[in-house]
Amino acid sequence: MKKSLLLLNMIVIALLFSCNRNENVDAKKVPIKRQQPKSVSYQIEDAKLWLSTNMKDAKKMRIATSINRTDKENFAKMDSVIIPVDMTGDMEYYLPFPLTVPYLKDIDKIIYFSYPAQTFATYENGELIYTGPTNMGRKQDQTPTGLFYANWKAEETTSTFNDEWDLRWNFNVENLLGVGWHQYSLPGYPASHSCMRLQENDARYLYGWADQWILTDKDSVLVKGTPVIVFGSYDFDAPKPWLKLIGNPKAMDISENEIQNQTKPFLKRILAEQKNRETKG
Repeated sequence: MKKSLLLLNMIVIALLFSCNRNENVDAKKVPIKRQQPKSVSYQIEDAKLWLSTNMKDAKKMRIATSINRTDKENFAKMDSVIIPVDMTGDMEYYLPFPLTVPYLKDIDKIIYFSYPAQTFATYENGELIYTGPTNMGRKQDQTPTGLFYANWKAEETTSTFNDEWDLRWNFNVENLLGVGWHQYSLPGYPASHSCMRLQENDARYLYGWADQWILTDKDSVLVKGTPVIVFGSYDFDAPKPWLKLIGNPKAMDISENEIQNQTKPFLKRILAEQKNRETKG
């Protein structure tokens, strides 16, 4: 009798484990539901006039500031801004990163910063999870490009460039150079001293979403954090590239192939570090 009960318990546990496992697998397959606008086109509008009728609409403000690569404070100082004709869609349809990248299916988490587009995006197993605007390094202090990893983070810290600058939701990606992302003023163009400036809600989101490194007792890196790829270059002498959206709404689009090409040289290293985190983290 005891043997029968033991066998029955083992079967029940196996079935529960199987069900949970299937639920997790199925959960990854469920696509994110997004509201697509009927069309995507843009027009130039007077910033102050547009704000007079739309500033209380949080969704429209989020889209408008993101398209202009700025924040609410700097948006209000602008003369003219780019505004979508149809603002009924979710923000992902107005920013350039692709919604899915099958090539990334084996990467649990990864963050991209596009220098030419001045936007960032997070992906989980090839699915776009979150995206927003950034203002990266100015011409004389350009943000380094390539593969990095999220290192350490602090809710508030002081800039190494100027001790009067308070950086909120700071996440370092290059420890020796002091480069990272954090909340700070977004004037609408690359203006930082090599860091990636973000709106506060975006900086706070990435602060919680990304994984930081794990150190040994001797302060050497045991496990690296979430991979971060910074890519492309910015033409500092040309007009803001998002102005091209007026004539061609797809002018800023980043293709799946471009993401693949930017990731391919680092894929083996990323997957190796991911496996290391799974075993030692």
